[in-house]
Amino acid sequence: MKLYTKTGDGGTTGLYGADRVSKANIRVEAYGTVDELNSAIGLARAHGPSAEMDADLEYLQNALFDVGADLATRSGTTYEKKISRMDEQDTAFVEAMIDRYQEDAPPFTGFVHPGGTPVAASLHVARTVARRAEREVIRLLHEEDANTYVQVYLNRLSDLLFVMARAANQAAGIGEHAWLVKGRR
Repeated sequence: MKLYTKTGDGGTTGLYGADRVSKANIRVEAYGTVDELNSAIGLARAHGPSAEMDADLEYLQNALFDVGADLATRSGTTYEKKISRMDEQDTAFVEAMIDRYQEDAPPFTGFVHPGGTPVAASLHVARTVARRAEREVIRLLHEEDANTYVQVYLNRLSDLLFVMARAANQAAGIGEHAWLVKGRR
């Protein structure tokens, strides 16, 4: 099988289930942003996080493929049986991860500058992509039927990536720089 099919040359792509839609379709934007998020997490992994964090990030990358499949598959298609829809258990798992990483992060006292170690800085970038993916899913939910658990999952995932970045900096002995409001700088 060749990697290129030329079927997208006219500006359309196939959803899972063979529907052809514009590459600018809100559903495609949503799962495309999830793909970007997966790549951002891959970048964080390339910077060499701890073994435990790397395993958690690998888990999240696999979960994001499930999220993408969920978004790419309209409800009611025969292909729906071939994917795993996100649900409250997926969100609960991420919440448990947040609680675990929160133990390794400094107490939260306010907004901090994204940055620190390359791992932490990459996780902060991934966090912002997760927030954008969440916004894209919200737009999708306003226009079409889609799984609402995806939006909740992405919301929690962005929180997890934030606390993971803070924990990575803490483990490396890198302090955080708090936002200083204009007039206090």
